[in-house]
Amino acid sequence: MTFKVYYQPDATKRPVRENTQSLYIEADSEAQALLLVEENTDYNIEFVEQLDDKALEYEKQNSNFKITKF
Repeated sequence: MTFKVYYQPDATKRPVRENTQSLYIEADSEAQALLLVEENTDYNIEFVEQLDDKALEYEKQNSNFKITKF
């Protein structure tokens, strides 16, 4: 399954909506996706969203779409 993870790049600062970034990750569950990002980054994770087929196709149209591997 593919998940979109919304995060703030600096966990030491107060979250600001305009600084929210996202990455895409393959995992078996939402919990595993969250754990992978937590273990491999210092990001302040805001939200993890599972992408269905239509949402995934839409996201792939974005030039910044890339699956993150740890």
